[in-house]
Amino acid sequence: MNKIDRALLAHMQRDASLSLAELADLTAISKSACWRRIQKLETDGVIRKRVTLLNPAAVGVPLTVFISVRTNQHNQAWAENFRAVVADIPGVLEVYRMGGEIDYLIKAAVEDMPGYDRLYQALIKADLFDVSASFVMEALKETTELPLDAG
Repeated sequence: MNKIDRALLAHMQRDASLSLAELADLTAISKSACWRRIQKLETDGVIRKRVTLLNPAAVGVPLTVFISVRTNQHNQAWAENFRAVVADIPGVLEVYRMGGEIDYLIKAAVEDMPGYDRLYQALIKADLFDVSASFVMEALKETTELPLDAG
């Protein structure tokens, strides 16, 4: 990626609704060159998808929860079952397999504590060893923008 690609990606990360013409103007290239660069970034897997970010409170899920999971079953069958369970739970936004003291970290959005309890009841179908939750009181920084000045 060169400087123009990085600038293009920076603008797209901040506002995915920018038109092709606006992106071309912002990066000082022609619309056709801009289109070709975007297509190549998509083909190369740099751009995974384009989405609209919603306000969780406005859509009824204002409570963000981080759920730490530990398991005592480190085998493929358990991992596949866990993957299937979390994939089917509404509100689960992100799931990571971790190194360190916890095995998995889950980020979810729920309506309230009873909403978390429903999510928890669905989650424990995966036969978990230990589950703990931390609830977000205030988001100090929240972004989807990746740094583009590295490399």
